Amino acid sequence: MIAGATGATGRVATKLLLQQGFPVRALVHRDDERSSKLRAEGAEIVVGDLLDFRAVRRAFDGAQRAYFVYPIRPGITQATAQFAQAALEAKAEFIVNMSQKSSRRDSKSDAALQHWLSERVFDWAGTPVAHLRPTYFADWLLYMRNMIRAGRMSVPFGTTGRHAPIAAEDQGAVIAAILADPAPHKGQIYPLFGPVELTAPEIAATVGKILGKEIRYEKITAQQWAREVTGQEIPFLAQHLQEVAIDHNDGIFAGTNDLVEKIAGRPPMTVSEFVEKNRAAFQ
Repeated sequence: MIAGATGATGRVATKLLLQQGFPVRALVHRDDERSSKLRAEGAEIVVGDLLDFRAVRRAFDGAQRAYFVYPIRPGITQATAQFAQAALEAKAEFIVNMSQKSSRRDSKSDAALQHWLSERVFDWAGTPVAHLRPTYFADWLLYMRNMIRAGRMSVPFGTTGRHAPIAAEDQGAVIAAILADPAPHKGQIYPLFGPVELTAPEIAATVGKILGKEIRYEKITAQQWAREVTGQEIPFLAQHLQEVAIDHNDGIFAGTNDLVEKIAGRPPMTVSEFVEKNRAAFQ
């Protein structure tokens, strides 16, 4: 059972598991064009919200393994408790939990702290689990495609912090691989990275090189970024971004490793490869 099955990571995991012959139930927020595509590929569709315990129970009926992912908004600990309880009732074998690199007990980001609590709830609940802690997604570039089309990349990150952006597609491959063969991953916490660490100005330069145009780096506040990308004021998101921007400068998101290749059997995409693959979105 894949929660968030129409999202960036869940969609890929669903597709890969179906290709391997696993029956997959997709928990989606609405029955729309995206869920129709999953149905056409062979997934069973269940409509519901992770904050609706009855819906989560229905989604778990007969499911043996599951993927949990929750957006950056309030409610993750309630959703986690309900997901964990439904997994126990279904006698599920394994859960893959999407956390984040800044997840820790002393995080100043409310969202990151709640992710850390979510991990602990899954640990207490008893169903074997693996926690994924990715650094910043390369897919953030898609959120900023309007900026990039205009020749700029405005972000709340300074010039010294580094991270190795990881594509959601590569994370989906990791999720699928773990769910296909969960035994070696029980109790593991996996920090996930792309292959190359870059600063924000270096990312802007890399994007510009692939697109053949100048992309100007600019530092803005977390509040400005959230407002420009989402078109509205979202205090919970802005507070998270403000604190993780500090974490980024302090090296919390830095690092690389070979876990994607070891688990999924393929190297993760570079920023250049990601932009080239999604070139149409930026033009």
